[in-house]
Amino acid sequence: MVPSGSKITLTHDLIIFSIDYRYLKTFHHSRNQNGEHLTSSTTQLTLNVMETHVGPSGFVELTCISTIPAYLDDEEERFADKRIQTISGEKNFGRQCVFCDEGPKLIDDLKPDKAYMEKYIFKNPVEKGTQYAKIMSENQINTIRKDFADHGMNHLEGGWPKELDTNDEEAVLRFRKKIERLDNYILAMKHLTAPMEHAILQNNAVNIYEQYFVNTVSAISSEKASCRIQNVFRDPQEVKRPITHCSWSPIENEFALTHCNMNFQRLLPDQTFKSYIWDVENSNTPLLHFEAKMPIVSLEFNPKDAHSLAGGMYSGQVAGFDSRKGPEPVVLSCKESSHRDPAHSVLWISTKSGMEFFSTSSDGTVKWWDCRKLDNPVDFIILDTSKGEKPSFTRAMAASCLEYEPNIPARYMVGSENGYIIAGNRKGTNQQEKLPWMMKAHYGPIYTIHRNQAFNKNVLTVGDWSARIFSEDCKESAILWTKYHNTRLTAGEWSQTRASVFFLTREDGVLDLWDILQEQKHAYLSFKLSDQPLTCLRVRDDGELVVVGNAVGTAFVVRYSTNLAETSKNDKNFLGAMFDRESRREKLLETRNKEIRFRMREIALAKEMKEDKSEPVKTDFEIAVQNLKEKLETDLLNAFNDVKQEEQKLETGGDVEEAEEDEEDEDEIDEN
Repeated sequence: MVPSGSKITLTHDLIIFSIDYRYLKTFHHSRNQNGEHLTSSTTQLTLNVMETHVGPSGFVELTCISTIPAYLDDEEERFADKRIQTISGEKNFGRQCVFCDEGPKLIDDLKPDKAYMEKYIFKNPVEKGTQYAKIMSENQINTIRKDFADHGMNHLEGGWPKELDTNDEEAVLRFRKKIERLDNYILAMKHLTAPMEHAILQNNAVNIYEQYFVNTVSAISSEKASCRIQNVFRDPQEVKRPITHCSWSPIENEFALTHCNMNFQRLLPDQTFKSYIWDVENSNTPLLHFEAKMPIVSLEFNPKDAHSLAGGMYSGQVAGFDSRKGPEPVVLSCKESSHRDPAHSVLWISTKSGMEFFSTSSDGTVKWWDCRKLDNPVDFIILDTSKGEKPSFTRAMAASCLEYEPNIPARYMVGSENGYIIAGNRKGTNQQEKLPWMMKAHYGPIYTIHRNQAFNKNVLTVGDWSARIFSEDCKESAILWTKYHNTRLTAGEWSQTRASVFFLTREDGVLDLWDILQEQKHAYLSFKLSDQPLTCLRVRDDGELVVVGNAVGTAFVVRYSTNLAETSKNDKNFLGAMFDRESRREKLLETRNKEIRFRMREIALAKEMKEDKSEPVKTDFEIAVQNLKEKLETDLLNAFNDVKQEEQKLETGGDVEEAEEDEEDEDEIDEN
């Protein structure tokens, strides 16, 4: 035991484990940093012993005050007064430790320091995020595009030596016999015939072209509606021109694009007027280009001949092209008999020859042409709807688009630049029969008119900021319409395979797909294609591919998922019921408007009679108005009853008819 208050000196054969409240340090005074023993001198540390205690394992525990080493800083000085020192010799290293329970022992009680409290500053809460992962950056750059061209060679005859004339049959026969007698020829034939024979037998075993599931009904697809850009086609010219029209070829993988700047006096003197035919799978080089002396505004494939095309020019002329005869027009109309303004739309019509088409322009005329002879139009009409007057160019409406359905060969529709739809009938004998009716559709030019393939009475129109669906039975207003968008709509078209789907393009570069059976307030699927305005679109016959052009000469071929192109079993029935319901609603509103107008006329007539202070004598006109009013009320009541019965039939099926039959039976029983 060491007396309390005495001093001890630790030499090189002892190790001191110094433990305090903030850190643990081990002082080894008998070895240097390399582990070598110190022989020249020994490190000494003087301790003031306060308490001594012998532990259960033979260790000497001292509570002492040590001399503060020079390397301790100011913070450590506060905690260096009292420490527990455990001293042991090297002989006790490795001995088993025996631990025992012992109560808590208060070593020190640190009071708060007021000086430090005065210096403490409360920091405002700060939100700070940290990320352990490394910061990465992604950059994209378009490499310089290279133009590629495809070249092929038709190799009909095998390779022969130079000295052999292939036209000499005897020389060829002698050469063949010479080769067939060689040993290498026989060995080569043995090696080649074995795999060939195996392939022939395998090919004959299974008919790879057999259709096993021809008449089966396809199940409802659970595929998520989606779309993707399949290919991008850019204008090969340095000066980029807007795409004004696109058309699919009867050969499904080809389509035509026309490039023309329609802004007034924007045609450059050295600018080319090329339009192109592209292959869907090859975006590097166009298959063919067409070039005329003026820009081509519209270009349409002949549905009966994939090599024939009809085009409308910026000068108002129309031309016929043949892909087999080069880029120049085969036939071209003369300026005297052509349109006065650019020919915006050209469509082929259904005839026996398959060589006729018609065109329209902003000069207010529609002209029919035979591409075998374009000297003069076959027929023409001025879009003047004034009644009782001779048609005049001064009153003609500027046309912006055409619509034609081959199933109705004599009828067509024209969209005007002031928002009117004009119906036309080529079989009419006078101006009123040729243009039977017109209706106000939009506040600006109509860019597209397209009939539904399944329901020919319903027409899609695109103009101003909305798209509308009209029915030929309701000539006062649309039966369905989209909301007003923030940007203008530029084109639209029905899907060829799914009757409830149509596509719209917008000036903000977005392509919208609408399915009116799924959603009527918003687009069912929207896809951002470009930062530039989209100008035109055309849907392929299979409904999966859509080609879209923009204002800088870039065309996008967009592929939609199969479930957006295929129609289900009840889609046509549901869509037909929707069109019928909306048409009846519009008819009822039309009847109500007529009734209101008649009442307004009656009130105005009564006011006139009161102002004249004449005797209230009923005139023939008043009697006729009264009779018409009663008839309209009766018709309106019957129409409401019919609509109510139709709705009950749709909701309850045949329950309504059965209930009516039961009521009739009860009436008969009561009468008996």
